[in-house]
Amino acid sequence: MAKVCQVTGRKRMVGNNVSHSKRRTKRIFALNLKTKRFWSEAEQRFVTLKVSCKGIRTIEKNGFDATIKDAQRKGFINLV
Repeated sequence: MAKVCQVTGRKRMVGNNVSHSKRRTKRIFALNLKTKRFWSEAEQRFVTLKVSCKGIRTIEKNGFDATIKDAQRKGFINLV
């Protein structure tokens, strides 16, 4: 599975390492992804997601079921 947040859709970013002499080489800015289980009140079961820490904060703010419904509408996640 790709390193993409299933709630926010965030991916890794590409940038440059810049040395003291200002030479630039490509580098990757990786996400802070966590595999975490969330309790779904609508389905009465645990759901395991790969989410970024920003995604965890979004779930805590809006609630799990509302956040998952929004992520499915945007196409970030496909739960059965």
